[in-house]
Amino acid sequence: MLALLFPFSADAQQNSAGMFSGSYLHELCRSDAKGKEMVKGGHTACQAYIAGVIDYHKLMKSLGTAPVIDFCVPNTIPMRHLQNIVWVYLAKNPQNGEFLAAPAVTLALYEYFPCRVAAPSSKSKKKYKR
Repeated sequence: MLALLFPFSADAQQNSAGMFSGSYLHELCRSDAKGKEMVKGGHTACQAYIAGVIDYHKLMKSLGTAPVIDFCVPNTIPMRHLQNIVWVYLAKNPQNGEFLAAPAVTLALYEYFPCRVAAPSSKSKKKYKR
């Protein structure tokens, strides 16, 4: 069924069911100089994968499971922009190529959208005596 939705070349397909490697995601997210996708259906698959990572991250936070690498993507950021962020990160970090893509997506989003921790107010700062 997926082969009908995303008719990628045999070279671009994954060997393991359900696993997107960093190299595979990098290929799916790739665009030419005019922004046109290089793999038919690639941008849709790329953006869906990134959205899945974000959704899972939000789910884990909502369940009170604090992610070790916490990112906070504003709701106003278009998926096309997130796609570009992930593509650039994967291009700059080829060591992620053969591994599962989800951690690389997490690191890319964290690099651009780390959660800001509010600085403690002056009232809440503890004063220590010497």
